[in-house]
Amino acid sequence: MAFVHKGRYLHDKGDGWTKSLQRELMDYYGDGGRYGLAALYLAADATFCTGLTCSAEAGLNHGFRWSVQTGYHSAGTRISFQALPFSISSLRFASSFKLFEGMKAFRGVDNHIRLFRPMLNMERMHRSADRSCLPLFDKGELLECIRKLVEVDQEWVPYSQDASLYIRPTFIGTEPSLGVSRAGKAMIFVIVGPVGPYFATGSFNPVSLLADPSFVRAWRGGVGAYKMGGNYGPTISVQNEAVKQGCQQVLWLYGEQEEITEVGTMNLFIYWTNDKGERELVTPPLDGIILPGVTRQSLLDLARTWGEFKVTERTRWG
Repeated sequence: MAFVHKGRYLHDKGDGWTKSLQRELMDYYGDGGRYGLAALYLAADATFCTGLTCSAEAGLNHGFRWSVQTGYHSAGTRISFQALPFSISSLRFASSFKLFEGMKAFRGVDNHIRLFRPMLNMERMHRSADRSCLPLFDKGELLECIRKLVEVDQEWVPYSQDASLYIRPTFIGTEPSLGVSRAGKAMIFVIVGPVGPYFATGSFNPVSLLADPSFVRAWRGGVGAYKMGGNYGPTISVQNEAVKQGCQQVLWLYGEQEEITEVGTMNLFIYWTNDKGERELVTPPLDGIILPGVTRQSLLDLARTWGEFKVTERTRWG
């Protein structure tokens, strides 16, 4: 992977997203160096997409926004990646009108770049927009814009089997208002950046969990099944408590029966031999509390296709 930084040509010799390269970018760009070195502003009805690798000074030539009066339209101005022009009374700040998705692009051993079941992300984002009273969008058009962005910035996809390109489509309400009402203006944008394993211990090593029923992430009738920004901020203090107790993540429990739901921000699976001597794969059901994960659905699809063990969706044992 190679790119220009501070007027110099940098190259990581094909070993993926190296630590020294990441440190240099972080020192220069701050969080932008790790979480988003390219961005795309797009419209649901756009017939073209524009994506650029961004530096501290660079921006995008085209921005797309939505309003009740005009629908989706081009912003017509150059928008800096690092400083979007929002009113401080924007609904995104005042009432947390924000949702997002988490996707990845992988570079295979054949050097082909692939998105992992991306339409499932588009469908989930569409449901979240509907629940958030943000304007609905064309799922196929949004996916095509994302595909084009990855194509344009394909050198950001690590040449490594242990890393990937994280893709975060984000949808926010931008109407300047302190009232609590449906957004009259909104914006969709996409941020991408190379990432490694989620845990410092690696992808397939054990992690320790804090299971404390006094903390609740979501509840039935709420918005736990939607990928809204407001679902994540309140969990940070609990995550900090887990770290204080020597754990890496939180096992979220719910109700008087202490039903298992999720681990941190992820779905949970348990593979065991049950009381009947059956091999069984268990995961909590989609009952409105947990997020319908793409990986979750993929594992269930594969396990049921194999037919080698029992597959169950439940939250309690015994």
